[in-house]
Amino acid sequence: MARPVTLFTGQWADLPLERLAEMAAGWGYDGLELACWGDHFEVDKALSDDGYLQSRRDILEKHGLECRAISNHLVGQCVSDALIDERHKAILPARLWGDGDPDGVRERCAEEMKNTARAAQQFGVKVVNGFTGSPVWHMLYFFPPTSDEMIDRGYREFADQWNPILDVFDEVGVRFALEAHPTEIAYDIFTAERTLEALNHRPAFGFNFDPSHFVHQQFDPVFFIQRFADRIYHVHVKDVKLYLNGQNSILGSHLAFGDYRRGWNFVSPGRGDVDFESIIRALNRIGYNGPLSVEWEDAGMAREHGAAEAVDYIRSVDFEPSDVAFDAAFASSN
Repeated sequence: MARPVTLFTGQWADLPLERLAEMAAGWGYDGLELACWGDHFEVDKALSDDGYLQSRRDILEKHGLECRAISNHLVGQCVSDALIDERHKAILPARLWGDGDPDGVRERCAEEMKNTARAAQQFGVKVVNGFTGSPVWHMLYFFPPTSDEMIDRGYREFADQWNPILDVFDEVGVRFALEAHPTEIAYDIFTAERTLEALNHRPAFGFNFDPSHFVHQQFDPVFFIQRFADRIYHVHVKDVKLYLNGQNSILGSHLAFGDYRRGWNFVSPGRGDVDFESIIRALNRIGYNGPLSVEWEDAGMAREHGAAEAVDYIRSVDFEPSDVAFDAAFASSN
């Protein structure tokens, strides 16, 4: 059976869930990955309003959609970031930003991530996707001179911040899937290994695999799947196009997404440099049968057009592994 194709609602949070569900069903999606912003999945209401979770179920069922994951990227980002500033204020509700004191923001966001696990369990969802933030991202370039101990200390700080959160995930039987990504504690294979080591490889923590973040860093996403075969808890489908021309770089040049001068930009699935066939084959090898969730981002295309073509594209490249050797029919007992 083909994997379900879902739509991540994070880039559609300006639309009411009822409207988006109707649109997604019309395009042919099997379900939605609900973002914890906009009105799509509000953690505080999920835990305080007796009818809220049923209202989400009713909308999904009305349109023949399922939900296999919820996502709280924005709050998770604020748990471990070393620098908390106006960028974080812009992505948080006022109740979590408070007076903006960094320690207070981190503490409130950590509690919200615990509550996200509780809300997911009550909703019947087993995976929460998200970001973690990072105490060490700002030291990426190793200048001014950065010692190994400074990086080690940052990973210990991350573990101290996230282990209590993951304790709650364990308590309620939900797993957290980090979208390995620049600005997070894990953004490539080596930092992902280091992250798991910092957490003593506890099973509550895995990855939301998104190949677009690896291709623009110029490493093969298939190796990430192979290295973390038992930790791929969810999959995002997003594409990226490289425009490296000798004048730009993979660093983005402080240019906004969509600017033609950038060295890379996200594009609609199937229109970039991600080799989705190789990824499907790798997912088949590890036995991943969860959703393929479209995180649609393309600054140069109308999103309705992109979301509609994305579901058809994914169905065209997804396939089940073979259960027989292709040359088995050559043998004969006669």
